[in-house]
Amino acid sequence: MSGGKDSSALLYFINSVFGERRDLTIVGLSIDEGIKGYRDFNKIKKYAHSFGIDWIKGSFTDEFNMGLDEILKSTGESLSCSYCGVLRRYCLNKLARENKVTKLAMGFNLDDEAQSVLMNVFRGDIGRLQLLSTPRKGFVQRIKPFRCIPEREVALYAILHVSQIDLGRCPYAHNALRSDVRILLNDYTYRHPATKFALVNFGEELAKHSIASMSQTKVCERCGEPCRNICRSCQILDKVRSSGEKIRL
Repeated sequence: MSGGKDSSALLYFINSVFGERRDLTIVGLSIDEGIKGYRDFNKIKKYAHSFGIDWIKGSFTDEFNMGLDEILKSTGESLSCSYCGVLRRYCLNKLARENKVTKLAMGFNLDDEAQSVLMNVFRGDIGRLQLLSTPRKGFVQRIKPFRCIPEREVALYAILHVSQIDLGRCPYAHNALRSDVRILLNDYTYRHPATKFALVNFGEELAKHSIASMSQTKVCERCGEPCRNICRSCQILDKVRSSGEKIRL
């Protein structure tokens, strides 16, 4: 639960469909990245409690002994979104596992998924393109109910059903490659409407036919968390340490 339109709409949707099921328990999870003035967690907590569900917050500060603002003072802001994404995924997976979550529902929509595929192509990141979305030891399985729903439709759904949506923009968003990819992809899709669906399908098919997708998950010898190869979180934290900052895992 980030407080934005996607996660807020997703909670409403999941509760509407599964809220009366006695064999399921819904819990809200949020990560405080340590970005000053960015998220209102009291509002997020209130929204979760309005559905009668528990809400649990983790943070970079609790896990790494410093927030993103402090980390970027050491590393610079050029890779702020990459660092934030890696460390947030680390914290979210660990928080979910510690609270016995069996499925982690994410609010990613069609636009998000298509952008991710194209970003991995631009980066030449064949590893991520080949990664099959199947259960792996140590990772809480993610589900994405909105992954084939265009962003505009999710936004409309949120406007119709969510009373208050946080539309605040992250102060580091201008550094994100995703912003450039979003503009490029939206412009191309205007002339070729099926492009986003095609990209998502391409990503799925590539992963299905990849030998790398079937490889066993490794465990980082430093922190013990699962990883595909080298734990990127530890690499980032090593860079912060080398800059003279004290940090712990």
